[in-house]
Amino acid sequence: MVRYGETAIVHYHGTLQDGTVFDSTKGKDPLEFVVGSGLVIHGFDEAVARMEPGDETTITIKAKDAFGIYDETKIDEGPMYAIPNAKDIVVGETFYFKTQEDILFPAKVLEINEGIAKIDYNHPLAGKDLTFWINVLEKKAPREAQDGPIKPQTGRN
Repeated sequence: MVRYGETAIVHYHGTLQDGTVFDSTKGKDPLEFVVGSGLVIHGFDEAVARMEPGDETTITIKAKDAFGIYDETKIDEGPMYAIPNAKDIVVGETFYFKTQEDILFPAKVLEINEGIAKIDYNHPLAGKDLTFWINVLEKKAPREAQDGPIKPQTGRN
């Protein structure tokens, strides 16, 4: 089995209940991530942790365990002048705000009325059950086991 801390290399295909593909590695490099690191949603992590290289599975992750339940309180209104690059915003499209910590997060303009934008800060997949086909290609031992103990960087030689 792929254990927490090991690197998993997987191909996957993610669909919504209506069959719409929202993400896939088809025609791309496989996804490589450390199992248990939080890089992928919890249910995906858990599925991979129960698999061996060569295994394939299909799982459905409920909205609450994926990107959360859609939350009406995450809809806000504000003046267009407060939105960076507001002139490029299109109603119905997702754009990204950057926090002071340089973290990008998605937002969607629902409507613009007299210079006031109604913005939805829910993740685009919030409220949606997600189905994934996952194929584990290989696993790698944790870096420490490959390279020896990881030494803290002190800035000195």
